[in-house]
Amino acid sequence: MRAFAAVAEHLHFRDAAAAIGSSQPALSGAVAALEEVVGVQLVERTTRKVLLTPAGERLAVRAQAVLDAVGALMEEAEAVRAPFTGTLRFGVIPTVAPYLLPTVLRLVHERYPDLDLQVHEEQTASLVEGLAAGRLDLLLLAVPLGVPSFTELPLFDEDFVLVTPEGHPLAGRGDIPRDVLRELDLLLLEEGHCLRDQALDICREVGRPEGVPVATSAAGLSTLVQLVAGGLGVTLLPRTAVRVETGRSGHLATGYFREPAPARRIALVMRGGTARAEEFEEFASALRGALRGLPVRIVGEARR
Repeated sequence: MRAFAAVAEHLHFRDAAAAIGSSQPALSGAVAALEEVVGVQLVERTTRKVLLTPAGERLAVRAQAVLDAVGALMEEAEAVRAPFTGTLRFGVIPTVAPYLLPTVLRLVHERYPDLDLQVHEEQTASLVEGLAAGRLDLLLLAVPLGVPSFTELPLFDEDFVLVTPEGHPLAGRGDIPRDVLRELDLLLLEEGHCLRDQALDICREVGRPEGVPVATSAAGLSTLVQLVAGGLGVTLLPRTAVRVETGRSGHLATGYFREPAPARRIALVMRGGTARAEEFEEFASALRGALRGLPVRIVGEARR
């Protein structure tokens, strides 16, 4: 049934097999076995494409509902058996993973040794889809997401820092007004990264004219800061990333915004009504404590 649901979603045997971690022959055999069990043809196979039969289109909806129900059943059973055991499929965005995962992994190793943490680094849209579909159990990313069926467990707020080439007029300043973003040569991540969207929102808030271009030049923060070091512009980094990323080059400088500085909120996100809600809430609380050494403001604590 999982094989058939994957084929129905992708309409491509190779892509469907990759999505569920199966070989293409095994997936084809599984679909054929399901057709034999239900007694109707579900898929039309041609050399160029895959089509669902009318019966396949009807059963695809039912199959996904059954898979969702089975997934919920297994999740409930796992939660009842014992918290912080078994598998936790953990999704995290690329602008968080390199800077927070060491803390997360250390916490899991020390406090939850029986938990099998499986990390998936993906962009926000893919993580949201994965959580909704049951492919992932818990996410670590920037919020708010605005998804009513999800529950957000805020961890901390962190300021954005202006990263400039050395010798830039704003380098080293600690009282930069937000409105300087109206006309700076700003370098951002490519489409799909939530950090890009957050930076653009900040630019709109300070009244950056639509006609002032924003250069999109990098797929990751490491490349982005190297472009800044090369004198192509400036960029915004979340504060947790500054030490790691600016330490790779001696030609970079930082500047800090005056209060209130532009910031983002990072949270754990789970499906509303998940059987592991208490476990994830406890995990969030433990993670807040583990993150206190970072340059962030833990949610619920006084500003430092």
